[in-house]
Amino acid sequence: MKIKTGDNIIVIAGKDKGLTAKVLRAIPKEDMVLVEGANMHKRHRRSTKQGGKGQILDFSKPIHASNVMVVEGGKRTRVGKKLVGERYVRISRKSGKSL
Repeated sequence: MKIKTGDNIIVIAGKDKGLTAKVLRAIPKEDMVLVEGANMHKRHRRSTKQGGKGQILDFSKPIHASNVMVVEGGKRTRVGKKLVGERYVRISRKSGKSL
């Protein structure tokens, strides 16, 4: 998977299309990413005490990695890899700079 934790991304498909945010967590086994403020859901939680109040919690669920692109210099770009020395480095396909 070419998207890593901490990358700045833009959502290119789904209900949050156009949102620019940061990746909070990458889940490579499922090819999913958890994006800050994207794919928000509500969970109703019952009170744990007698006569207390319940809560409505907002949380974000992961979205598929194919629905996001890395943002570099304000524009979205595809990600490639390049052999530098003995290691591969992620590069921007648009500018050729390392990410």
